Amino acid sequence: MKKFLGVIFGCLLGQLHYAQASKRTGFCYDLTEVLKVEPTPLYKPHLDASKSFGVKLLKDTKAVQKYINSGKFHKIKKSGKGFRVQKLDYSRPYMVSKAKATLEKMAARFSKETKGHTFTVSSMTRTLEDQCRLRKVNSNASLGISSHNYGNSFDISYIRFNDVLKYNPKMEVALEKVLKYYANAGRIYYIKEKQQSCYHITVRNY
Repeated sequence: MKKFLGVIFGCLLGQLHYAQASKRTGFCYDLTEVLKVEPTPLYKPHLDASKSFGVKLLKDTKAVQKYINSGKFHKIKKSGKGFRVQKLDYSRPYMVSKAKATLEKMAARFSKETKGHTFTVSSMTRTLEDQCRLRKVNSNASLGISSHNYGNSFDISYIRFNDVLKYNPKMEVALEKVLKYYANAGRIYYIKEKQQSCYHITVRNY
């Protein structure tokens, strides 16, 4: 009986320790379950492109910091020619060098074609923990792996231009023209996400 009670007590302690550790680390996802989710045919090229940069699946802040320290990830400024970055609550302003350069070139092209207007970047690099937190407030957030988890994807809003939240069909057409140019050049993949009112862009390792 004592042995049985000891086992029960040990299990309870283990569960308590796990709960406390989860609370400390912010752990809120099951990696096994995340990896089971199959990407759609439309999304698979994004993930394949992401994995070509030699960045391992970003699980937490520590993983991101490792790539920052090694010089693999570069910080994205809050603004530049043709773009602004909105407040990022569930992602981080760091990407691989090719993604950073592509974003800046796309923004400069957009600025030139619209005579000085800006688009808004609404999301960038996310860890699995970031994604889990996002899912708590947005049920449409990916249940599986996202190309945001590798540091080469970002989102551009199509309802916010020049820091103004307002539908602007003229600016949206101009933005999609730039996206099509870079997609046809083999430099990006993009998807129009209607529920999030943004274009999801993944930079290819061209």
